[in-house]
Amino acid sequence: MSMMTVSRKWMFAPVLLAALAGGCVTTPNGGPRTTQASRSPQMQQAQALAVGAAAQAGPARKAQDEQIDRLLAQLDNATLARDTAALPQGDPLYNHAGRALLLRGLPLPRPFDRSAWKFDAGNRPAADRDGYRPPVRLAVLLPLSGSLATAAAPVRDGLLAGYFAETRAKPEVQFYDTATGVTAAYERAVAEGNDFVIGPLGRDEVTTVFSRPSLPVPVLALNRGDVPPPAGNASFSLTPEDEGVAAAEWLLARKATRVLVVGGEDDSQRRATLALRERLGERGAVVVDVVGSATTDYASHAQKGVDGMFLAIRGPAARAVMARFSLAGLTGKPVVATSQLLSGTGNAAEDAALDGIAFPAETWSTQGIHGLPSATAAAALLPSAQGPAARLFAFGHDAWQLTAYLERLASSADGRIQGATGTLRIDGFGNVQRTPAWSTFRGGIVVPL
Repeated sequence: MSMMTVSRKWMFAPVLLAALAGGCVTTPNGGPRTTQASRSPQMQQAQALAVGAAAQAGPARKAQDEQIDRLLAQLDNATLARDTAALPQGDPLYNHAGRALLLRGLPLPRPFDRSAWKFDAGNRPAADRDGYRPPVRLAVLLPLSGSLATAAAPVRDGLLAGYFAETRAKPEVQFYDTATGVTAAYERAVAEGNDFVIGPLGRDEVTTVFSRPSLPVPVLALNRGDVPPPAGNASFSLTPEDEGVAAAEWLLARKATRVLVVGGEDDSQRRATLALRERLGERGAVVVDVVGSATTDYASHAQKGVDGMFLAIRGPAARAVMARFSLAGLTGKPVVATSQLLSGTGNAAEDAALDGIAFPAETWSTQGIHGLPSATAAAALLPSAQGPAARLFAFGHDAWQLTAYLERLASSADGRIQGATGTLRIDGFGNVQRTPAWSTFRGGIVVPL
């Protein structure tokens, strides 16, 4: 098993070494407390399920949690906020309801209940005033060889960019190759005295790690597994499902309840479409049709009362689709896409056809963030920060930030990091919730919304 050690003298791209500190953690006040109110039937059902779910684990717990989420998704924003605020302190439903609020961009009435999930910073030095409290020895589990090494490279380089940009005390970092087995990599990281682990990256690998009887060294996994994070551990991901849910919430916020989907056939596109359909259905909306990008006439679909569109396709296909939407009389209706919309773009004259489409983007690429060079400058120096890899580069940067600020996020009322991939929070179950930086095209140029 290969291992790479990063000391403070280890040299990296000069532009990254010269960067300043990354995002900080703030703790804005949540919404006002509400008095005990008559709760909706969905909230009452969810509350009964939450009591039983607290005693479960593994796949059974995950299935129960999903059923609770479906019930909460049926509530409108005002009812969800009111009923959540009315839950008593320590109610097992509060963490579920709080997560539902975060997904809709709504404030928490009070901090998450950390009695079941809490983060222990161990023997780390005391935190700085902004909450910065990194580990003493950091292990990073990534596939450094084999077929997944290409995907891991931008994650690694983005993490190192954030690491070297930090001017305060930093841990020694060791990289462990998971290509020869994630279990062996984790056990070696434990045996060699690391006090925190970032990774692994693969979904199956995360499930393997989170299914262990015990995790003596806490983990920030870089994907969602089939089981939730055990107490004291966390997961962070950029999944197509997250984009589908975010797109559904974006459409619902604009009163779109009858949605036409134009989807592609790759795995990410299908997963995003499925997540969007499920979330819309939970919220009382409907996908009227799902068609491919080769569809030439959308008039028959428009006649079904379509009031919003979702695109799970790449930029070149989307340009043609938008022209066909116009011919079908769908102009002026809200259109949202996945981040794959950016693939195959870059010519402003051609991309003007995409004007007005909303899509989730990285804060770093559209607005820049303190502590990193611009996305353009990084791409000029590092292949791992170019094109689609830039998203994983930003993801790696945020993984480092989460490592250093995890305790503050877990102990604060709606604590957050303004990260390279968006605004990051952690829910009551150890899942990092990401609010993307929505962007659009204007005159063929990507601009933040």
